[in-house]
Amino acid sequence: MSKSWHNFWYASFDPAGFITVDKLPVALWFMVICVKIFGLHGWSIVLSSVLFGIGSVYLIYKMVKPTFGPLTARIAAFFMTITPIVVADSRTNNMDATLVFFLLLAGWVLQRAVRKRRGWLVLVSFALVGVAFNIKMLQAYMVLPAMYLYYWVASRQNWKRVLTQTVLATLALAVVSLSWPLAVDSTSKSTHPYIGSSSTNSVLNLAFGYNGTQRLFGQTTGTGGTFSGMGTKASGKTKTGAPTGGTKQGGMKKPAGGAPTGQAKPTSGMKKGTTNGGKPSGKSLSSMPRTTKGRPTGMKGGAGQGGNDIFNVGTAGVTRLFQTALRRQISWFLPLALFGMVAAYLAAYDRKKKWWQTNRKQQDVLYWAGWLIPVGAFFSVANFFHPYYTIMLAPPLAVLAALAITSGLKKATSKRDDKRARWLRYLLFMGLGTTACLQSYYVWAYYPWLSLVILILTAVALVMVTLIPAKERLFLTLGVGFLCLAPGFWALTSTISGESAAVPTTGLGTGTVNTQLIKYLKQHNGKSTTYLFATTDSNTAAPYIIKTGQAVMTIGGYNGTDNAISLKKFKQLVKDGKVKYFYISSHTNNNAIVKWVKKYGTKVSASAYGGTSSQTKGVGAMGSTNATLYRLSASK
Repeated sequence: MSKSWHNFWYASFDPAGFITVDKLPVALWFMVICVKIFGLHGWSIVLSSVLFGIGSVYLIYKMVKPTFGPLTARIAAFFMTITPIVVADSRTNNMDATLVFFLLLAGWVLQRAVRKRRGWLVLVSFALVGVAFNIKMLQAYMVLPAMYLYYWVASRQNWKRVLTQTVLATLALAVVSLSWPLAVDSTSKSTHPYIGSSSTNSVLNLAFGYNGTQRLFGQTTGTGGTFSGMGTKASGKTKTGAPTGGTKQGGMKKPAGGAPTGQAKPTSGMKKGTTNGGKPSGKSLSSMPRTTKGRPTGMKGGAGQGGNDIFNVGTAGVTRLFQTALRRQISWFLPLALFGMVAAYLAAYDRKKKWWQTNRKQQDVLYWAGWLIPVGAFFSVANFFHPYYTIMLAPPLAVLAALAITSGLKKATSKRDDKRARWLRYLLFMGLGTTACLQSYYVWAYYPWLSLVILILTAVALVMVTLIPAKERLFLTLGVGFLCLAPGFWALTSTISGESAAVPTTGLGTGTVNTQLIKYLKQHNGKSTTYLFATTDSNTAAPYIIKTGQAVMTIGGYNGTDNAISLKKFKQLVKDGKVKYFYISSHTNNNAIVKWVKKYGTKVSASAYGGTSSQTKGVGAMGSTNATLYRLSASK
């Protein structure tokens, strides 16, 4: 993308413009800008995500302070900072940190629009959600219930004006959302790369199909099949054989020869997690305590997730966010936030008004509740998503958990308020106690001693608040501090281990390449060859694109299951000398092209390219013992 305007505009995965990333391009554009300024490095690719992650913490503070004061804003910003999945995600070139920033920016602009009575700002706020759509499609729309609800309950204008502004804002949302997809889909399919993970070479099909309804109702990819962890079962057997080897995203010089149709996904630019096979089984290594070598330490067993972790999101239902697959990524403060949602609304209640008449504080509580509840409900029932998508829950959880604490500190201003103040204190104590119990449960499999520390010290702090009311703020601060120990440490693990995974919850992958293979292919490929080699999936291709700057064809896109190119077109490329080698792993799909390669291709001796020594760990890694390289004949 950084070397060609054509590749930049279409978000091409590979230098030859064969296939696109399976997301829309806005987040990638920011990454390309950083690469153009600083050069192509691991840190420059993730720089924009880091900055957007920091920006999200700042926006949390800016949105909370005007209504609830600086103390609540600081606590909320701190909770956002130490949410493990926020840190892990912001260290990668996934789109989610960028997505959350733009959604928070949209919410902040909407707040300003309501308070200043500026109709044009309402349009801007919804247009920003449209920009977020062009980052990660329908996932951006998950905040719309909160925005519509907030605007209707908080606006001080008459209902006709509010209705008009809502309609115009929705139009702005639609125009900005569909601008790039329609621009791409309106061009000839022969002039742009194949739209990765779509079934019809269409951006709209990608947005509303693969990355849309299938996320909720069940995922099938390209040629069909499902992945373990999908549906209502916490584990299962992989049917598609989606590769999980180390990956890095390509984006170098575009070779000559045009842009055949094809498809793929960004492989996150960094290291792809794998199912390690070690202990504890199925646990997310990206969120485990590690030594500096990246290996988990001090663990005492515990139930594993099972299956292929990058697709394992637990069992669908109301308890999913508390289950092993997700809880250590996002749910550290979930109980406190739920109590805070009730406490903050109760604390702001004005007896002088009717129950349906809300004040500014209640309106803001409704906004964050309107974000938390629908998004939490989606992740509780959806059939297919990666655990790191739950970063979407981080902002409302951080704010509502902070509100639980500051609402519990509310003092009675009259005898009439004394009862309410006591109930707020009860809610705070119940929230802190429940959170301490669940956190202890979360960390027991790793550090039993830490579980006991959290329980005992939090209990002592709450008792001291009751016994020495004059020092309540001190002891409450200590109690909250004890509840920050585990999530704070989990948030640091990705930094300690140098983690920047493609799927941040799956653990470490090496992401190395077989240098002997590269040397072999460069010696045997001719000058007219466009592709270093062809393979089935982007995870295998990406490290070689980064290492060599040459194109690698991925006929099956990210998961290796797309029908990005027909056998007829592929054979023509072979005949023209554009593709001379094909790599097949033991987990590839047996589609028409693979069958043809196996039948007519000539196996290359593994010793010729170092295939007998595994230089990468994980399924489908080039150079592993179960990999096969084929030389293709133009005469077949």
